[in-house]
Amino acid sequence: MIKVALEGVEIFAYHGFYPEEQKTGTKFLLDVYVSFEQNGSFKDDTLNHTVNYEELYTIIKEEMANTRKVIETVAEAILERVKAAFSFIDAAEVVIKKQNPPFNGPIKQSVISLSYKK
Repeated sequence: MIKVALEGVEIFAYHGFYPEEQKTGTKFLLDVYVSFEQNGSFKDDTLNHTVNYEELYTIIKEEMANTRKVIETVAEAILERVKAAFSFIDAAEVVIKKQNPPFNGPIKQSVISLSYKK
């Protein structure tokens, strides 16, 4: 089993249920994990048999640019695009951490996680 991940992707975005959140925005941290069985050899030293980190990052960046009220919706969109781009994966997980959510108290982050298993 091979595992590929991007951890701690920092993106400023405008997701949030409340209109104020969609105006001011905040920083989000994302982790995306994928796993799959090795299909072929890495002897050719190419990306033919693995997940390309750059493509993962592009998917994250593009989906985070689409403002949504609920971050689970963002995670689902990322997960669906990862599954479509890399149909050979067996499992994936998207974790989104919203930094400094707007509550009346000190909270470092709110966190959601969405996973897929074939």
